[in-house]
Order: sequence, then C-alpha cells, then structure tokens
Amino acid sequence: MARKKFTLEYIIRSSPSILFGFVTNPSNLAQWFSDYCDANDNFIVFGWGGSREQAQIVEFIEDEYVKYHWLDGRDGEFFSFRIYKSDIANDTILEVTDFADDKEVKDQTMLWDSQIEELKHQLGAG
Repeated sequence: MARKKFTLEYIIRSSPSILFGFVTNPSNLAQWFSDYCDANDNFIVFGWGGSREQAQIVEFIEDEYVKYHWLDGRDGEFFSFRIYKSDIANDTILEVTDFADDKEVKDQTMLWDSQIEELKHQLGAG
C-alpha cells in the first residue's frame, strides 16, 4: 500500500543560511534531529539510542533545499527541508516533507512538531 506524502510548514526566526546549516550539517543535526550524526560524502548516518540509520542526500540546493532518502526506505519516498522567505511578512519558513501510512500521519506530524520545537530551541529562536 502506498504511503501518504505530507508537508508541514514552520516559521523559524533565523536567517535562511543559518537554518540551512541546521538541516544539513551533521553536528547541527545531532543537536535536534538525532542523538548521533555523521557524514561521508552524500551519505549521512543518524543514530537514536543504539540504532543507526543511513540516508543519502539526493538533492541539494545551498541555503534552500535538501532531500534525503533512507537507504532502507521505500523507493520514491524521502524527507526534505525547503527554506524560503514568505512574500508578505518576510518570515523564514521551513517546509518539511515526509511520508507515512494514512493512520500514522497525525503521529508523524506530532513528532515533527516536537523536533522543530527542539530545532527552534537550539537556534535560540524559540
């Protein structure tokens, strides 16, 4: 069964370039996204507790967009971060795209909300 793609948007009080570093740099990712993070070329290893998962960076636009694919994930699925400025208020927006089963979208959204709150805290933007 196909999983559902969903997108969430968050206003982040940060410059796009600093925020981009927090969604791409392993030492920054380890501050809010995972317990452990290391990079080797276009591959990132994330760790939570005793488990490790590897993702590949499949698309990268400096200060704007990064797209990751879990190596053990389903074909065509990914998670990504897009950063842009809103037209009206000039706010920095972080757009998160991910996939989940229909019945898990609400739980995944709550998980992302929690992760992004930690990101804001680490940025001093909370």
